[in-house]
Amino acid sequence: MMLGSGLQGKASVDLEKLKEVARLVELLENDFSAKKLSSAEQVQTLLTLRQHGTDPTNADPIYSDKGINLLARYGLDGETVDIRRAALRCIANALLLNPNMRQVFVNTGYAGRVAEKLKTDSSDDEMIMSRILFLTTYGTDIEFSTLITKHSLADNVCYQVTRHAKQFPKGGQKDLPQMDELALTDTLKLVFNVAKLYPSLADSFAPLIPHIFKIISRIDIPAKPLDGLIGYLVNALSTLDLEEKPGKFESSPLFPKFNQNCNVDKLINILDAAVRVYTPDELEPRVVPLLHLLITIHEFAPEGPRKYMKWLLLPEDNDRSAPIGRSDTLSSKLLNLSTSPSVHLKTTISELMFALSDKDPENLTKNIGFGFAAGFLASRGIEIPQDSQEAFATNTEAGINPITGQRFDAEPQDLGPPMSQEEKEREAEKLFVLFERARANGFITAENPVAQAVREGRFEELPDDADSDLD
Repeated sequence: MMLGSGLQGKASVDLEKLKEVARLVELLENDFSAKKLSSAEQVQTLLTLRQHGTDPTNADPIYSDKGINLLARYGLDGETVDIRRAALRCIANALLLNPNMRQVFVNTGYAGRVAEKLKTDSSDDEMIMSRILFLTTYGTDIEFSTLITKHSLADNVCYQVTRHAKQFPKGGQKDLPQMDELALTDTLKLVFNVAKLYPSLADSFAPLIPHIFKIISRIDIPAKPLDGLIGYLVNALSTLDLEEKPGKFESSPLFPKFNQNCNVDKLINILDAAVRVYTPDELEPRVVPLLHLLITIHEFAPEGPRKYMKWLLLPEDNDRSAPIGRSDTLSSKLLNLSTSPSVHLKTTISELMFALSDKDPENLTKNIGFGFAAGFLASRGIEIPQDSQEAFATNTEAGINPITGQRFDAEPQDLGPPMSQEEKEREAEKLFVLFERARANGFITAENPVAQAVREGRFEELPDDADSDLD
């Protein structure tokens, strides 16, 4: 009986919530024309309704055509800012918690007015408007092209990004107040989704590019570099066309005249910070857009920034004091990550190294060593050219091990007892087999050095009774 009473009590409480939500919706419905509630009472009613809506269970009157339509009317036509804001927060909450309500909201026809009201100097309102529009990018038939051409969506998004960029004066603050950051984050998420889902509309957001780079160049890099605003700025850029076509920009936003390398430098500093704090699994969803962005920038970069990127991202002479990938430099960390199980991460890192090598297999092999280059080239179906031995010869003549990328003079010396002749023969046989496999796969075309030694009489077969312990 006690258990039954408890269940009956719970059902009664749920029924009470349902009745209360229905009462509040009815009260707001009647008052929209009767105007009996004061502004403060309307706000309080909407806030109470929103609180009930944080759990959709037994809040059906909110999660309905009637409920969403009513909230949209208050959100766009309410008499005060507080009324409109409270109603729109109810809508944003409903769209987040019940995906079915997104199409219901689109059906109200109010999305265009939300896009128009995105032109505001209030970050509170920017955040709500951007969040509602962002949520409608999922599972609806909303026409973003109409929002852009008839309701100034792209212009108003640009207004917001420009407004926030002005909050980063040269030599001034290096971050945003929390509400401004939340608002800009939602706006950037909206840009990313629209440009990603509707590539034909991405050009509408091109005016954002200089302002996004301005923010990136001046913002501080946080402890978790890509978890906050920087990550959303990079994501938004990764969906936009960065090519500087004639008349597109007044001056180059990617490579400004006052310092062509400033944006490249900041993005690589962000990358360097990221690879030092995230695990490979954490890196994949965060850093791949940044890597793609660097690949794109390198593609459009003039000679100076290209050389600068190669200097910062490819192994230097100092890296070659050990096999490439063993030092603490950014290039070594990237190459190590290129062998991780994270498919998108390792592929994108290899693509970056290939781009930095001017998409030349021989340059790639020379820059990062055959060990790192071979897998990427094989996965892309790229054969080493017939004259690939030149890359090996060039590295070897320069005193660099073509497989590991390490300088020969820095390789550890074997201080142990000398190998027996039998051990030498076994090692030579291993090398012969490995070399022949590489030749069969098309990675190299040079003659097998073991076969060459035999042909030239530099490899002597011992008689069967030779002492295997002799050198």
